[in-house]
Amino acid sequence: MNPPPINQRLAANRFILDEAECHITVNQPLARASGTADRLIACCPAKVYSWAPDGSLAVEYAACLECGTCLAVADPGTLEWHYPRGGFGVHFREG
Repeated sequence: MNPPPINQRLAANRFILDEAECHITVNQPLARASGTADRLIACCPAKVYSWAPDGSLAVEYAACLECGTCLAVADPGTLEWHYPRGGFGVHFREG
């Protein structure tokens, strides 16, 4: 039996949004100039990053899987990331 596609497995997760505190902050000018923005868009498995219509890098932090991929591809100083406060963030329903 084949496992379900990744989009179906991700849909099983529950995200508890911390509206008071975003756990991802991007230095927009530096991220665009260094190429980090393009790498974030290409590498994030949850598609948290995308280009906004105004040309800025949109960050949909509510969908973050907290995997750390963005930290691995970001140039120093372009991204500030920390785990969400206790009780917030992704809650995996499948193993």
